[in-house]
Amino acid sequence: MNSKLKLWTGLGVATALMGSGLAGCAGEGGEGGEAAQTGEAGTGGEAGEGGEAAGGEGEGGEAGADVRALELPNRLAFMSGHVAAGLALYRAGDAEAAAPHLLHPVSETHASERAGLEELGFDPAPFEAVSAALEAGKPAAEIEPQLAAAEANLREVRGKAGGDEVEVIRFLMDTAVAEYSVAVSDGKVTDPAEYQDAWGFTRVAWQMAADLDTPRAEDVRTQLTAMLALWPEEGPIPPADPAPAGQVSALAAKVALALPQPAS
Repeated sequence: MNSKLKLWTGLGVATALMGSGLAGCAGEGGEGGEAAQTGEAGTGGEAGEGGEAAGGEGEGGEAGADVRALELPNRLAFMSGHVAAGLALYRAGDAEAAAPHLLHPVSETHASERAGLEELGFDPAPFEAVSAALEAGKPAAEIEPQLAAAEANLREVRGKAGGDEVEVIRFLMDTAVAEYSVAVSDGKVTDPAEYQDAWGFTRVAWQMAADLDTPRAEDVRTQLTAMLALWPEEGPIPPADPAPAGQVSALAAKVALALPQPAS
């Protein structure tokens, strides 16, 4: 497991989707490692087997703009989405798939995601404990207190990060659609990591919507619940027959319409 964890490095977010000016990230690069791409969408480095791209090394390739370009609330939501996916996969018994997602709060490769978070109370200790348990091959049931502590810490930090909850949910929807559109093609999950990321971003949006106080907040919650139901109940384990990308896009659009609209 230790060597496997070391392979999964890199980060990234793509830019501009659904007219928001914010971006979806392209995920962990499937079966290989990750490689980051910096700058505007469509530019940046290349990654091959064992090659490097700006921001990371890996066998596969995650591509996108430098995550540091995101404002702190969106950056925190981005990291939270990866963690949510990782914890769900670990609890579902797929530690190998969980590993790359759970590196975001602890690895040096993803340090830019965490910039400024310690001032808001980010505690790396439970995440380090989870990573150590992964390396040791421990089942999730043995470290449930640490998993719960990691989740609680991120919720606490999100509560202190400020920002506009509506805009963060909009960002998460854009990002989830971008991820899922890459993950599923021809009726199959062709990029499991992106499929898992899309679930994580949707899950975080669903969590945030629980406290949303807007005129159509209940509609937002209803559409996000329906969106999460497009993945398997136990979490983002890629199924043989995933929902079409169009269904994810359609529900994300309904969420966006139910949110207060930006001033023109």
